[in-house]
Amino acid sequence: MEKQSSPKAEVAELELEAVIGFNGHVPTGLKCHPDQEHLIYPLGCTILIQAINTQEQNFLHGHGNNVSCVTISRSGVYIASGQVTFMGFKADIILWDYKKRELIARLSLHKGKIEALAFSPNDLYLVSLGGPDDGSVVVWSIAKREAICGSPAASLNVGNATTIIFSRCRDEMFVTAGNGTIRVWELDLPNRKIWPTECQTGQMKRIVMSITIADDDSFFFLGTTTGDILKMNPRTKLLADTGPVKDKFSLGVSAIRCLKMGGLLVGSGAGLLIFCKSPSYKPINGTAELFATCAKKDIRVWHTLSNRELLRITVPNMTCHSIDFMKDGKSIISAWDDGRIRAFAPETGRLMYVINNAHRIGVTAIATTSDCKRVISGGGEGEVRVWQIGCQTQKLEEALKEHKSSVSCIRVKKNNEECVTASTDGTCIIWDLVRLRRNQMILANTLFQCVCYHPEEFQIITSGTDRKIAYWEVFDGSVIRELEGSLSGSINGMDITLEGVHFVTGGNDHLVKVWDYNEGEVTHVGVGHSGNITRIRISPGNQYIVSVSADGAILRWKYPFTS
Repeated sequence: MEKQSSPKAEVAELELEAVIGFNGHVPTGLKCHPDQEHLIYPLGCTILIQAINTQEQNFLHGHGNNVSCVTISRSGVYIASGQVTFMGFKADIILWDYKKRELIARLSLHKGKIEALAFSPNDLYLVSLGGPDDGSVVVWSIAKREAICGSPAASLNVGNATTIIFSRCRDEMFVTAGNGTIRVWELDLPNRKIWPTECQTGQMKRIVMSITIADDDSFFFLGTTTGDILKMNPRTKLLADTGPVKDKFSLGVSAIRCLKMGGLLVGSGAGLLIFCKSPSYKPINGTAELFATCAKKDIRVWHTLSNRELLRITVPNMTCHSIDFMKDGKSIISAWDDGRIRAFAPETGRLMYVINNAHRIGVTAIATTSDCKRVISGGGEGEVRVWQIGCQTQKLEEALKEHKSSVSCIRVKKNNEECVTASTDGTCIIWDLVRLRRNQMILANTLFQCVCYHPEEFQIITSGTDRKIAYWEVFDGSVIRELEGSLSGSINGMDITLEGVHFVTGGNDHLVKVWDYNEGEVTHVGVGHSGNITRIRISPGNQYIVSVSADGAILRWKYPFTS
């Protein structure tokens, strides 16, 4: 007798409790929800919602293959995600309810892959971009959960569109970009059509990797594989500017974002995060929110906008001559009259390390390199010393003995391969920091107090007790021009903008002066100090000028030009 097989037992599904991992291969795949408490990112076929402050994770299951893009609506109500599939098969877009953590609708039209997705500002529409085998752009109605219209994303003679962004103000305008194509689209709802306009970039042929748009829709910015940024006007469809001209971002601009405070946050393929501004797009290191001053026995860190003191670091019975922030913001490096270099943590004021016997007659000037690996110091005896800064160690690399009296100012070239030191012995020396020897010497009948590189770095400007502002050629040390910097007394401080268009000076005439670099003329004068101005700085991003004087006053001035 044949034994009857029992009916197959139901196989229970395992419950997923936690996921550790982040793939990183989905372009702009890591999103912060507008509630600013959750991260949303894809991992394989799953979308993870991860609480930032707790370990809580939620999972959105629904895709049958790897997720290729994800986006969140501005209100935070919806998430949309797209997937890849096999060639010729439909690739799904899923619309999710964020609060309920559940699937609302599955939208199927594109073949092969969903390349990119974007929501309109008021959650009316979702726009999707098909992958290379599909090549179409489709606008979906969120209320009706259906397609309104579609069109080929790019013309036949260019490559694929790979990125998409919606207007910040209007539900009827969006932008697509990719390999040799930048298009501004208008949605014509009554006729169920989308109309593209090709943007004009002249002779420039670029492959766009990333895209961002200003809050008021005035401009949108495109990051390219060649490491430059294009600024486009969505109304005229014309190129407004492009940069950086030199020192492009290594391995392309893979992420880009307009900031509310102005300027752009740029992520490069080399793993760098950079803050920059149009039109130069040169990296702006540092922040305008904080600055530090030193006088007698203490260093103070100030909050720029509220003028409040945030931190005071005191070394009794000593005098601090000079300070610099390490570019990573992790330490304040200071020069003291007891011949020591001290490094402090800028949040707590904790002493991080001391370099004893750094100079014989006190440390009079200090500067740091942008890679945070070196400190260059100057002493009262005229020596310039190069220090190697490691995680736990500080090592003297070289002592450069050329100046005959105290070093008053040190500036380092952007690529960290050269620096210039000014001294009260009437010389400025340009040093090769690779071979650690003198490149050039500049001589004048003055006690040099301050020096700056022009950002192009083939010229330096100096000033001092002879009241003259001199422009010098770095290459051969020849003087190019001299300006009458002040009618009375020494000029003690100067600084130059990142663009090199303007510079500022201050000195014993108690006046702050803003100069046009090319014209060599004063554009603005600041009256406010009652003591000799000792140092002056322009904030990163050109918002403020801060000047300090011998009577202990700190003055913050509004930078007179919009950058």
